[in-house]
Amino acid sequence: MSEQNKCRCAWLDATKPDYVKYHDEEWGVPLYDDTKLFEFITLESAQAGLSWYTILKKRAGYKKAFANFNVQKVANFTADDIERLMQDESIVRNRLKIAATVNNAQRLIEIQKEFGSFSNYQWGFVGNKPIISDLNSVEDTPAITEESKAFAKDLKKRGFKFLGPTTVYAHMQACGMVNDHSNNCFRRAEIIKNY
Repeated sequence: MSEQNKCRCAWLDATKPDYVKYHDEEWGVPLYDDTKLFEFITLESAQAGLSWYTILKKRAGYKKAFANFNVQKVANFTADDIERLMQDESIVRNRLKIAATVNNAQRLIEIQKEFGSFSNYQWGFVGNKPIISDLNSVEDTPAITEESKAFAKDLKKRGFKFLGPTTVYAHMQACGMVNDHSNNCFRRAEIIKNY
């Protein structure tokens, strides 16, 4: 089957090669690396109120602006760093979201100390294995779940910002805590088989 004829999730705009690449190679693949998880948390929190594609196009800018998502470096960003990033057109220049990223890095380090890794903490909300959804259409996909509500509530209690239950559910989808590829999407079965 050619790349163009592969059946993919209906939400995907297949006219955008970078979006297709993200869907085909990253979205829904279980992630356990804390640096990548911090990247996904940062990008998802930046998305609040915007389209995911807007953030995806700025991903390289975020990577550069936030020290390759090195959580220790970002946790040490100062007010001057936030001012510098407010001038950086390669990211969304929202002061609250930029400050939230610095705050979230600091909180993530606290979780690493408590749980050994952010991955250990995060995966505990789904019993340490991906939830496999049964989705026949875009309408079947939930915006929040009991797991995302519990995860978001605990993040908030720990001081994280810009990570409500809808944003957290998007994070869970992105990093494979849930496999929300539609039943007819070729990636659903591949991810189940490989992870």
